[in-house]
Amino acid sequence: MTRAAPRDPLRTAARSALAALLVAAGVGHLTVLRGGFRIAVPDWATRLLRTDKDTIVVVSGVVESLLGAALLVLPRERRRVGVAVAALFVAVFPGNVHHWRTGRDAPGLDSDAKRFARLFLQPLLVAWALWSTRR
Repeated sequence: MTRAAPRDPLRTAARSALAALLVAAGVGHLTVLRGGFRIAVPDWATRLLRTDKDTIVVVSGVVESLLGAALLVLPRERRRVGVAVAALFVAVFPGNVHHWRTGRDAPGLDSDAKRFARLFLQPLLVAWALWSTRR
């Protein structure tokens, strides 16, 4: 008989908050923040993926929403979903660098200082995803 792992209320709360953040960001990609997210997509990404910026934003929004939901509804896959979330945060980092380097305003990121600070948030998001999904 397999013994269930003890629950860690702090990790559970952190995982739930991360799920909410992912779903909210995903919905933002698909709705009111869509234009702001397009600004962060580098031109080379459209060439590499052979598509347009809007498609990249929409697909990434769907992926974010699904990963956020998966954190809540797939407890047996928690670790794998956490690694996938961390990988997503790593994958979008070049877009954050592009956004900072181009200096274009987007909702909530309307200064060079805010765009630069956003770069340092990314490793924290990766750590959050991995820590909150660890057993």
